[in-house]
Amino acid sequence: MSDKTADKTTDKRADKIVAFICTHNACRSQMAEALAKRAGYQGYEFCSAGSVPKEQIDQNAVRIMKEKFGIDMHSQYSKTIRDIPAPDIAISMGCGVKCPFIGRNFDADWGLEDPTGKSDEEYLKVIGQIQENLERTFRK
Repeated sequence: MSDKTADKTTDKRADKIVAFICTHNACRSQMAEALAKRAGYQGYEFCSAGSVPKEQIDQNAVRIMKEKFGIDMHSQYSKTIRDIPAPDIAISMGCGVKCPFIGRNFDADWGLEDPTGKSDEEYLKVIGQIQENLERTFRK
């Protein structure tokens, strides 16, 4: 095999792109993205997006993820579906009848309540549910 052939082989994307989707891409989907990246699941690339992104991600989510888990989300930002690569796996965070159209069906709906504006305990409850779903879905 020539070097040129070897280069073409390594250019192929091996990781499946997983997109966590919710309406505003400000809280649950952002936490899911950060937790999934931190977990380091092999064979996946994680991102998040929404149909109507907020100007900034939920600052309580940023604070709690940093304080409780040591995860710095300050560099994350709200994105639209068009801002991310086409996902191989699309997971809804639980937007019910208001789920954004992403150009394809969702592979899963995690049915998570939005903790925005609620107590830290509610954020921690949702984070725990995200962690359970991540383990069940990606730890094989």
